[in-house]
Amino acid sequence: MSQMPQQAAVRKCPSCEEPLESGDRYCGACGYDLSVVPARPEDSPTIAINGAMGAAQEPAPEEGAPEERVPDGVDWPVARDSDGHGHPAPVHAAAELPGTDSGGSPLPPHPPSAPPASAPPPPAAPPSVPAAAPGSPAPGVRFDRPGEPDEYPLQAPDPRLTAEPTAPATPAAGEKVCVACRAGRVDDDGYCENCGHAQPRERDHMEQESGPIAAVSDRGLRHHRNEDAFSVGCTALPDGAPASVAIVCDGVSSATRPDDASLAASRAAGELLLTALPRGTHPQQAMHDAILAASQAVNALADEPATAREQAPHQNAPACTLVGAVVTAGLLVVGWVGDSRVYWVPVDRATPPARLTEDDSWAAQMVAAGLMNEAEAYADERAHAITGWLGADAYELEPHTASFKPDRPGVVVVCTDGLWNYAESADEMAEAMPLDAAARPLHSARVLVGHALDGGGHDNVTVALLPFPTPPQGAGSA
Repeated sequence: MSQMPQQAAVRKCPSCEEPLESGDRYCGACGYDLSVVPARPEDSPTIAINGAMGAAQEPAPEEGAPEERVPDGVDWPVARDSDGHGHPAPVHAAAELPGTDSGGSPLPPHPPSAPPASAPPPPAAPPSVPAAAPGSPAPGVRFDRPGEPDEYPLQAPDPRLTAEPTAPATPAAGEKVCVACRAGRVDDDGYCENCGHAQPRERDHMEQESGPIAAVSDRGLRHHRNEDAFSVGCTALPDGAPASVAIVCDGVSSATRPDDASLAASRAAGELLLTALPRGTHPQQAMHDAILAASQAVNALADEPATAREQAPHQNAPACTLVGAVVTAGLLVVGWVGDSRVYWVPVDRATPPARLTEDDSWAAQMVAAGLMNEAEAYADERAHAITGWLGADAYELEPHTASFKPDRPGVVVVCTDGLWNYAESADEMAEAMPLDAAARPLHSARVLVGHALDGGGHDNVTVALLPFPTPPQGAGSA
């Protein structure tokens, strides 16, 4: 016995939206014939990529709905139920209608886009490369951890592999070489053209060796510039006997341009000594004259335009201290103004060393007046306040000179307070100096500067070493 097909279950009347019961063929409110209501389509049908629905992906029919069978082998078009705005969808989509131009003529069909003529054909996979298993990385891609690629194929050549490395500019003969990379040339602004490293300024660390004498100066670890300067040289007396000269100056940091003051003073004093000694001037008189020449050179730095003084009325004139030594075959002459010092260290360390200068400082004045002992005076915070210096605003210039005739060989140490702060007594200075200082003055000067830096390097450090007696001309450090 045949039966009429059951209609899909409808919860509300399509006409008046009144609730319906299962099995109703007419709406009890408006009498709408429910047999004309089409079956409700699925909202989101799942379609397989190949165009056929998989058995496991087919939607399950609703309870009470009849089974719908699709004839095998029939490719039915997908029906459009709505255009998305509540209106029936058009029979054709806009893209399916032939267009016309402004004259009414049909537009030519769009030819399929062809690949560019210059595009090379895709490369064929090498036969030796096996096909990748499902879930495994494609050839050319490495995975250190699952799902995290380490490298990706590049569409353009990797510049890291194809670009030629740029070689640093090789410094020509006589040009400065970078202290950081040891390969780049240093430009006029003081930077390496290879690595860009700022080069230390010329005065940050200076070394000079002249015959048997040597000097080293270093900026130290706390100061932003080196305000010390030195001058060393060798000459001969009228009788042909050799003579060695060393001048060490320390700029006064509380004054303006202290680095310029120390440089001007050391050069002026050194030049005068090397000029006066060959003419027969007595070494002690030459040292006195050298201090006066240095004072004049520093005073000249104070000759600034009036506008400069108006802009900085409270700045002091450039100033520095000075200490020097002249060594001949049998005479040792020292001279000083300020708190830089000269020490005597015998080659035979069984003989006691000595300090040959007295500071122009507050602490020295307290000791000389008997108000404090040396330990108490130099422990005071006012100990290093100097009472004598070279400069336009000095109270009164009193050059100090002294002559000695040592009876045994030794080494003369000329230094600033940046060194003797870490070896204040003569015994401490002798202990810090290598035993072969007379034969290797440059090496020993470096050792003494290193001693100050290891101690803290709170100030600029400068030291000059002169062996006594002066070796014959041509003899240098080993």
